[in-house]
Amino acid sequence: MIDFIMTNLPIIVCFVLGIGLLIMEALMPGFGIAGFSGIALEVVALVLTWQQHGTMATLGMLLIVLSVLAIAISTSLHSLTKGKLSKSSIVNSHTESTDAGYRSAEDMQVFLGREGTATTALRPTGLGEFDGVRLNVVSEGDFIENGTKIRVTQIEGSRIVVKKV
Repeated sequence: MIDFIMTNLPIIVCFVLGIGLLIMEALMPGFGIAGFSGIALEVVALVLTWQQHGTMATLGMLLIVLSVLAIAISTSLHSLTKGKLSKSSIVNSHTESTDAGYRSAEDMQVFLGREGTATTALRPTGLGEFDGVRLNVVSEGDFIENGTKIRVTQIEGSRIVVKKV
């Protein structure tokens, strides 16, 4: 048994380290050094197995590698959709919906010339409400008190400039 382990030690080390690196890569975002190193170690382990033990042993090892990778990938996908990772702000893409208050710069052009109310003091930035929609606005440099009537005078990208009516 010891002779078997000692003669196959390079294969075992390459195999175990390669699997470990591939699992680590599956659980980490991106494709980097761990993934390339894991693939290289698995290829080395497969070549050494093929040279020392033949085709059937190599196919058996390849089956084990693919099974471990399938389990690691399915675990990652499960974590992405239902685990702790799914609750993180990195994965939540629905937070940028218009229902949550996000609007594109093109949408803002409809507010040009509209009148509304400052819902916070504008020093020079704050919030204004126009037809029931709250927007981040910037005054033309003047301090505008909360509750004052304001008008949109200019839109530069996502920057909405207002002045007191």
